[in-house]
Amino acid sequence: MELELRHLRALCAIADAGSVGRAATALGFTQPAMSTQLRRIEGVLGESLFIRGSTGVELTAFGVEVVSQARDVLARADALGRRNTACAPGATRTLRLGATNTPVLPNLLAILRTAYPDLTVTVCSVYATGELVRLLEDGELDVALGVDYPGLELRHSPALAHRAIVTAPIFVAMPADHPLAHRVEVPLEELADETWFVTPDDGVGWPGAFYDACRAAGFTPANTHEFLALEQLQLMIAKGLGVTAIQATLRPITGVLVKPLAGSPLWLRHLLIRRRDSVDDVLAEALHHYTAGVYRDLVTQAPQYQAWAGRTYTAPRPPA
Repeated sequence: MELELRHLRALCAIADAGSVGRAATALGFTQPAMSTQLRRIEGVLGESLFIRGSTGVELTAFGVEVVSQARDVLARADALGRRNTACAPGATRTLRLGATNTPVLPNLLAILRTAYPDLTVTVCSVYATGELVRLLEDGELDVALGVDYPGLELRHSPALAHRAIVTAPIFVAMPADHPLAHRVEVPLEELADETWFVTPDDGVGWPGAFYDACRAAGFTPANTHEFLALEQLQLMIAKGLGVTAIQATLRPITGVLVKPLAGSPLWLRHLLIRRRDSVDDVLAEALHHYTAGVYRDLVTQAPQYQAWAGRTYTAPRPPA
């Protein structure tokens, strides 16, 4: 067996979906056929690419490397023989980009400025992914960086398309002097009596996903504050006023610790969402490629995430 582009697309689809079954549905295959193809690909490469779990699959360290290279190959292959006239030399175009609270935005904009000097990018900061979808549907945006949650996949009209950038665990931010600060991973149920800062409704499943995880852990938070401003939020936590669920790549300020939740009960998918008639396949592939690369760089700068990934991806696989 020799690896072909279709095999690389299958690997990327599995990584994006976080599930062999969902990837099979997206590509029009049956789950057994997709599983068989994955086993053959792993056989050719000589090493496992994914860790299988009860909620889906996660890339191994080797898998991250392979999928990263696969995306690069696919981006180049898709561009062969095709000219992106919207961004061709001498052409000027404005790309209207919406973004929720995502750490990838600054570096992504810098990359686009270099890669597409004739592309003018205007940015609209919107917290709720549901609102980003509305703006896209109404033609007020061309593309957006949003989120959804495994089991609560994003819904929209056929005028839009979305693609996962990465599926990542949600961690907890707590005061540095918290009684559980010594724990490598913090059980969610041991935070039952805490005051929680909870970000508002994002229109696509949060904070419902958070409260569902709390109920599964056997409690309902008794004291919560709705809070959004990240800088102020960290200052509140540093002063011992509460804890919050947070993106795993957060750079904590002095007095704040970011810890994984034991068993990873909460997950987040970062998404690239676009209007089909505004952003063609070539530009969409480039945007996805650059955004995924920026996120990988952020992971290398987040020691708490790297430590968690090292433990998770090198853990012994359960018996078949």
